Amino acid sequence: MSKRPAVPKGAGLFGEPEPERKPAPAYQANIDGGSRGNPGPAAYGVVIRDPRGEIVARLKKYIGNNTNNVAEYFGLIAALDYAQTHEIRALRIESDSELLVKQMQGKYKVKSEELRPLFERAKKMSQMFESFRIGHVYREQNREADLLVNQALDETSGKVAAGTEKPVAKDATMRLLARYQDGVLQPYDALDLPNGTEVELLLRLKK
Repeated sequence: MSKRPAVPKGAGLFGEPEPERKPAPAYQANIDGGSRGNPGPAAYGVVIRDPRGEIVARLKKYIGNNTNNVAEYFGLIAALDYAQTHEIRALRIESDSELLVKQMQGKYKVKSEELRPLFERAKKMSQMFESFRIGHVYREQNREADLLVNQALDETSGKVAAGTEKPVAKDATMRLLARYQDGVLQPYDALDLPNGTEVELLLRLKK
C-alpha cells in the first residue's frame, strides 16, 4: 500500500497554497473617566471610530460615587463590551490614564483591591479579540471623550450630591438587567450602592 504524499505545511488539501487571511481592520476607541472629588460623582466617556476614522458611537454614563481610576476602567470595559457586541475583531484603545494603560500592558502591577476585579474583567475581555492594542495619549488628544465625561456629570449634577446618597432599605428590591459573559455577570447599569452592600440575586433568563 503506497503512502499518501505529505501535504506541505500551509498548503491546501491538494497542495495549493492556502490564501492568507487578511487582518481585520481596526476600530479605535478613545476612553476617559473622571470624578469630581475623587472619590465623588464619577462618569466615563467613550468615542468609537471605524477603520475609516468615522465616529460610529459616543458612549457616556454616570456611575455614582467613585474614583477617577475606577471611572477610567468603566470606560474601558464599556468600549470592550461595545466592540464585542458589534462583532468588532480588532480594537485599538487610546487613553490619557497612564496607570490604566500600563496596567493593561503589564508594566504596572494592580495593587488596588478596588481596581483588581475591573482590571481582571477588562483583561479577559481584551483577549477575545483577534487584535487588541492599548496606548497612552495626552489629554488634548482625548478631548472628545473628556467632553462626554463632563456632559454626563453635568446632566446628573444636583441629582446625587457627593456623600448624600439615600441609604438602601433592608430587603429593598430593584430590577437589574445584566449580561453573562466569560464567567462574569455584567450589569448594564451601574449600581449606586454603598460599598459593602450585600445583595441576593434571583436570575431569570431572557429569551
